[in-house]
Amino acid sequence: MEALKPFTHKNITLKNRIVMPPMCMYQAKDGFVNLFHISHYSTRAMGGVGFVIVEATAVTPQGRITDNDLGIWSDDHIAGLKQLVDEVHRYGAKIAVQLGHAGRKAQTTALPHIAPSELNFDDTYQTPDAMTLKDIQATISAFKAAALRADQAGFDGIELHGAHGYLINEFMSPLSNLREDEYGGTLENRGRFVCELIDSISTVWPQEKWLMIRVSAEEYDPLGNHPEDVVEILRPIKNKLDLIHVSSGGVVNRRIPLKPLYQVEYAKTIRHALNKIVISVGLITTPEEVEEALQDTDLVALGRELLRNPNFVNRIFATQDADQLFSSYKRAFK
Repeated sequence: MEALKPFTHKNITLKNRIVMPPMCMYQAKDGFVNLFHISHYSTRAMGGVGFVIVEATAVTPQGRITDNDLGIWSDDHIAGLKQLVDEVHRYGAKIAVQLGHAGRKAQTTALPHIAPSELNFDDTYQTPDAMTLKDIQATISAFKAAALRADQAGFDGIELHGAHGYLINEFMSPLSNLREDEYGGTLENRGRFVCELIDSISTVWPQEKWLMIRVSAEEYDPLGNHPEDVVEILRPIKNKLDLIHVSSGGVVNRRIPLKPLYQVEYAKTIRHALNKIVISVGLITTPEEVEEALQDTDLVALGRELLRNPNFVNRIFATQDADQLFSSYKRAFK
């Protein structure tokens, strides 16, 4: 099976091509890792997953989605994150952390809530303050500092959360970015924030480690971004990115035509347009669907299925020729 073959990029080798994507668990206090997180992520590593991406981890207190999100805005968070990394590594998986800022979708009690424009997500959310140029530079600095902490904690990669209607996505989308300065309006201007963010992080993030971004390739609104728009936003920084994790939706409330593999076509489009490694995701629940996704993408993420079944990968192993698989693994790690 393609899913069980090792995957190498730079000097990092995954033991297989199955990824645990970031999924918020809302179990932290003051941003700190606790025993829940150690157990939650190491269980999936023990279950055979090749690559674990830790849930959205906030670069500022007010950038959390809720008060119970993980954080990486303080050096005090490093020790707990390092313990988490070490436990996942213990079971043979690689691990990245998703660096995030919720923007206008923040529901934390920490204030102020900030976003590209003074525009709430819906009536159940607080209206954010429109970011000043000083706020923009301070936020870029917060991401950069978070990347340094992620390296100190030993993560193999960082993923910027540029999807699902959070801050980076809000800058990218014409549905949430109504600015009239150099960060709004044209596609180039709406991509300026993420480009400056990647440029800044690239100055401190080790070249041998993975730098990734998750994007919403389709916003399901005629006036929103579509895959070709996201391609053009990422094109100026594509050489600084190692992987692109392709999702969709979330910037506004719109109907999404859900079905197995529904986002794989978006990942395929971005992969071919930018010639980059991509992770596909989207209601993938069976080994057969994983294999189908791997026809057009490089790695496959299973979200809810890995919550239901932490041993998904081990169960695939149980149906395969063990001698052949272990020989392949030994060659990969020789």
